[in-house]
Formats: sequence, structure tokens, C-alpha cells
Amino acid sequence: MNFEYSAEQIQLRKTVRDFAKCEIAPHVLEWDETQAFPGDVIGKAAEMGLLGAIFPEEFGGAGFGYIEYSIIIEELARVDPSVALIVAAHNSLCTNHIYLAGSEEQKRKYICKLASGQWLGCWSLTEPEAGSDAAGTRSTATLKDGEWILNGGKTFTTNAHHADVCVAMAVTDRSASQHGISAFILEKGMPGFTVGKKENKLGMRASDTGEVLFSDCKLAQCQLLGKPGEGFVDSLRILDGGRISIAALALGLAEGAYDAALKYSKHRKQFGRFISEFQAIQDKLAIMATDIEAARWLIYSAGSRKDAGHRVTKESAMAKLFASEMAVRAADQALQIHGGYGFIKDYPVEKFYRDVKLCTIGEGTSEIQRLVIARQLLKE
Repeated sequence: MNFEYSAEQIQLRKTVRDFAKCEIAPHVLEWDETQAFPGDVIGKAAEMGLLGAIFPEEFGGAGFGYIEYSIIIEELARVDPSVALIVAAHNSLCTNHIYLAGSEEQKRKYICKLASGQWLGCWSLTEPEAGSDAAGTRSTATLKDGEWILNGGKTFTTNAHHADVCVAMAVTDRSASQHGISAFILEKGMPGFTVGKKENKLGMRASDTGEVLFSDCKLAQCQLLGKPGEGFVDSLRILDGGRISIAALALGLAEGAYDAALKYSKHRKQFGRFISEFQAIQDKLAIMATDIEAARWLIYSAGSRKDAGHRVTKESAMAKLFASEMAVRAADQALQIHGGYGFIKDYPVEKFYRDVKLCTIGEGTSEIQRLVIARQLLKE
């Protein structure tokens, strides 16, 4: 086992950190207040190769592994989790589903444009009646006269209103349960494919979350992604990697909250002393720092195993569960250290406190992570 960063990883962290500090930090409050999608910054991230982080160079990607990818998401989330979420959903979900399950023709057609950032992607699994129970999907796809006809709708889709490509799941054989759900690739502007309501969210407000709708949307058979009926099964594989990225997002958020709390504690005086001198504050900082390091190595362990070609269903769920729950605690304690100032928007911990809750919900709630972990343990 090697707990040292390579020179390339150190440089990558510095590059992304500098980018986040210069290009993202000055606009965080404005984007949050107005729910503005940071299109210009996403374009600059694409120029750096961040939208193709985990894909081979032959498809226009950066060719990074999951350790490097985790560093990228971590450093973006340290400044603005909204930007990290946009990048993570594009990489881990939409583009990765096409990469893992797509035909060679589909990969050439879509991944090159997605990895370069020419196109932005979204991934649609959740429905109003199918959240944690994703197998309860109601959207349908019927093969008629050589075409797939999609009807239904999806909710809580990250990048919905700005995506050029959408990977969506729909039932193709109701009698086959989980093996009757197929995946499809849709492009912006296809007749019958529209976006609906944009959600007004508690946190990560610069990240667009909304509905995608299908009304007699006709797709050629070549738009089927993967084998018929295996879309949900493939989605579970996609989520294994996606949970690593959300864990990294939670890690970066916790670090941002910790950094703010540490800095504040060294400048804020009460009773004639800096509050960092009080044992109660030191206790909070010590626990936060320890939890952050523990989460980091759970994430990197899962990432290194995935890079080695191992299945990481258990490891990614553990990393996501621990990191997201840890980040909630860290954001809470960071706000507590700020006292009343933590409750106002002049200080970054207010936003971290609102942003963090999504980490325990997106890509599988904490309750679902525990079920996933338990099922894997019982198989051993």
C-alpha cells in the first residue's frame, strides 16, 4: 500500500485548487443567490480536461484514474460543491454509462464530444414514484415499426436544462422486473423530448436540477444503450463509480467547512482570547480533521480498487456513507464554531451547511448505502 501522492497527483491538486480559487470562489455567493448555472466556468473546466477526467485519451479524455478524479472533485467541492456536482454527474453518470455499456459506434459518437466538454451530459433514473426504489420505474419504451417510443418523465436530474445528451432508463418489459428496464441515449431537440420544472433547492443552487419529459419520443434502435432489459443492472455498475465521486464531493465540502472554521477560530476573540485556545473548540477541530482523513482513505481505497478492475459495490457504498455523514457533522460543527456569524451569508459555512445534506441523499440515501453494504457482507 502506498499512502504517498505522486508528483503528478500533487500537481493536479494544485492546478485544480488554483482554478477553483481564481475562477470559482469570487462568484460562489452570486451563483447561489441567483441560482445561476456557471456555464463559463464549466467551459474553462472542459478546457482543462475535467469533463473527460476518467476517459481514455483516444476518446478525448484526460485518462485519469479514480484517485485523480477524486482529487478533482474534492478540490472543486472545497470551494463550491455545485460546480463539483455538475462535473461529477457529467463524468460519473451520463458519460460513464455510455463508456461502460455503449457500442463502439456510440462511444465514438458521444464520448468524444462529452469528454471534450463540447457537450454536457445528464443521467435520468429517478422518477416521482421511483426514488430509492429505482426498479419501480414507470417510464416506458415500446418498440414499434422499428422505433422505440418513449413516454414518461424523470425528476431530480442534474444538468437537466443545460445538457446536450441525456441517458435515461425506461421499462421495456414490465414482466421482467429489474431485467426489464433499458437505457437510452437522447439528444437535445429530439421531438417529444423536453425539460420540465427546474427545482428550487435548499443547497447546491448553481447546479441545475430538473425534470426531463418524454411524450411519444421516437428513437432509432441505435439509441438503445447496452443490451435490452439490462439498463437498470448497468445503472448499478455506474453508481459504484458515481458514489466514489459523491464521497469525494462530501470530502471536499467537509474540508472547505473545516478550513473556514479553523481560520475563523484563529481570528475570533471571546473573553479576551482567541477561541482556538479553548479546549471545546480544539476538540471540535480535532474530530473534524480526524474524520476528514478517515473519509479520504476510504475514498482512495475504493478508487484504487476500481482502477485495478475490482468490483467496488461495498467499498464505494462505505466511502459514500461515511464521507457524506461525516460532512454533515463537519458542516454542523463548523457553523457552531462560527456561532451567530455562521448563520449569515457573509461567511461560507452557511452555504456549506445547506449544500451538505444532498450528499446523504443523492446517488442513494444513507439508508440505501447501509442496505447495499449489508447485502455485500452477507454474500461473503
